Amino acid sequence: MCESWKLKLDTYVDGELPIDEMRAFDTHVKTCPSCAAEALARVQMKRSIQSAGMRFTPSAEFRKRVQQRVTTKKPRSFRFAWAVAGALAIVLLVGIGITYRRQEQLRAQQIYTEVADLHVATLASATPVDVISTDRHTVKPWFQGKIPFTFDLPELANSEFTLVGGRMAYLEHTPGAQLIYQVRKHRISVFIFEDAPLRGVPAKFTRELAFNEETWTQGGLRYFVIGDASAGDISNLAKLFKSTT
Repeated sequence: MCESWKLKLDTYVDGELPIDEMRAFDTHVKTCPSCAAEALARVQMKRSIQSAGMRFTPSAEFRKRVQQRVTTKKPRSFRFAWAVAGALAIVLLVGIGITYRRQEQLRAQQIYTEVADLHVATLASATPVDVISTDRHTVKPWFQGKIPFTFDLPELANSEFTLVGGRMAYLEHTPGAQLIYQVRKHRISVFIFEDAPLRGVPAKFTRELAFNEETWTQGGLRYFVIGDASAGDISNLAKLFKSTT
C-alpha cells in the first residue's frame, strides 16, 4: 500500500477528508490495486461494525423498575399519588419520545452512511459493474429475476451523462440496483430499492458528507443519487430519473 495515503485511509472511508483530497484519493484508488483493496476491506469492516451496533435496543428494565416502585411505595395522600403518577408518566413519555427520535436519527445515519460506503466500495473495486453497457435496454433486462421490482432508466440523449453499467446492491440486507453513470471525469451511483423497508428514513439528513447526494421516493421505490460531481450534476441526473415515470 502507498505510504503517502496510509495515514489518510480511515478518514477517506469515513468520508471526512476535504473535497479536494477526496477527489484525489478517488483518482488514486482507481489506479492503485493495493490501496483499492485496502479501502474496500475497511469499508466492509466498517459496515459490519455498524450493522452489529444497530441490532441492540435499550432494555425495558428501567420502566419495570419505575412501575414496581410506584406500586410498592405507599403515597402519603391520594392527591400526592396522582401527582407522582402523572409526573412519572410525563417522564416516561418524554423518555420514550427521545429514545424513538434518537433511534430514527441513528437509523437514518446508518442508511446514508451505508449508501456512501457502497459508492466508495464501487469506486475502489477492480470490477465496479457486473453488466457493462452504455445501452439502457441492455442494462435494465439484466436485473430481471435478480431483484423483486422493475424500474425505468432515462434517455440520456442531449445530456452530459453516460451510462457505464450496473451491479447488484444490498441496503439493510434488501436487494436493489446500482447504476453507474459518468459525467466528465466523475462517476455517480444511482441506487434503487423498494421503499417499504426504508420507510421512515427522511429524504434529507443533516450531516457533513464528502459527496453530493439526493434521494426521493417514487412509484414505491427509493432512489439515491450520490457522487463527487457537482450538486448541479447530481440534481440534473435525478431530474432525468424523475421524468421516466
